Amino acid sequence: MLMQDAQISTAPSAPAIAQKRMDANIVRWLGILLVATVWTSAGLFGLYIIAFYALALVDGNMVKWNEILPGLYEEDSRTATTGIGLHFAMGGIILILGSIQLVEALRVRYSAFHRWVGRIYVVASLLAALGGLTFIFIKGTIGGLVMDIGFGLYGVLMLVAGVETYRHAVAGRYEKHRAWALRLYALAIGSWLYRMDYGFWFMLAGKVGHTNEFTGMFDRIMAFFFYIPNLLVAEVFIHQRKYVAPTIVNILSTILLLLMTAFLLTGTYFFTKFYWGPAIIGMFGF
Repeated sequence: MLMQDAQISTAPSAPAIAQKRMDANIVRWLGILLVATVWTSAGLFGLYIIAFYALALVDGNMVKWNEILPGLYEEDSRTATTGIGLHFAMGGIILILGSIQLVEALRVRYSAFHRWVGRIYVVASLLAALGGLTFIFIKGTIGGLVMDIGFGLYGVLMLVAGVETYRHAVAGRYEKHRAWALRLYALAIGSWLYRMDYGFWFMLAGKVGHTNEFTGMFDRIMAFFFYIPNLLVAEVFIHQRKYVAPTIVNILSTILLLLMTAFLLTGTYFFTKFYWGPAIIGMFGF
C-alpha cells in the first residue's frame, strides 16, 4: 500500500503533462516555421544558381563563374569544368525539388507525383555529387588539401544518402527511406548555407580568418561546417518522436529555433534583394 502511494505521489500531474505537451507543440510549430523558412530561402538560392550559371553559359561568359569561387572555370580544363557545371545545375534542381518532397500532404495525397519527383531528385543529387567529385579529383579545390577533404567527404556522403534514399523506398522500408531523404536534404542545402554563412561572417567579422585562396582558419572550418551541423539537426528531427524532452530542453529549443529562423529570414531578405533576386529576374528577361 505504501509503495502504491509512493508511485501515485511521484506520477506527473495532469497540468504538468498538459504543460509538457504544450511546450512540445510550440517546439514542433517553431520547427515547422524554421523548415518553411529553409525551404523558401533554399528554393530562391536554387533558382539563383540556375540563373547565374545557366545565363553565363548561354552568354558564353563562363569566366563569370569565377566571381563566386576563383578557379571554377579554366578554358583548358573542360572535364573539370563540365563536372562543376553539372554539380551546380543539379544542385539548383535538388534545392527546389527537395522542399517539395518534404511536404507530407503531397506525399500522402499525390503519391505518384512524389515518386516521380523523388526519382528526379535522387538522380540530380547523384549527378551533383559525381560532378563535384570529378572536379575535385581532376583539379582540386582552391583551398587545397583541407578543402579537398571537406568537399570530397560532402560529395561521398551525398552519394551514399542518395543511394540509400532510393534503395529503402524501392524496398518499401518507408521509415528508413524518410530518414535518409531528410539526411539527403540536409546535405543538399549545404551549398546554400555555405553562401549564407560566408555572407554573414563577412558582414559581422570583416573577413577575419578568410583569405583569397580560401586557406584561412574560417575557410578551413567552413570546409566541413556547411554540412556536418545540418546532419546533426536532421538526426534530431529523425529521432524526436522517440524522445520526450523535459521543460528546460523545450525552452532552450524554442529560443534556438527562434534565433535560427530570425537569422535565416534576415539573410534571405538581404541576399534576395542584392544578389539572388536580380539574377532570377534577369533569367526571365525583366
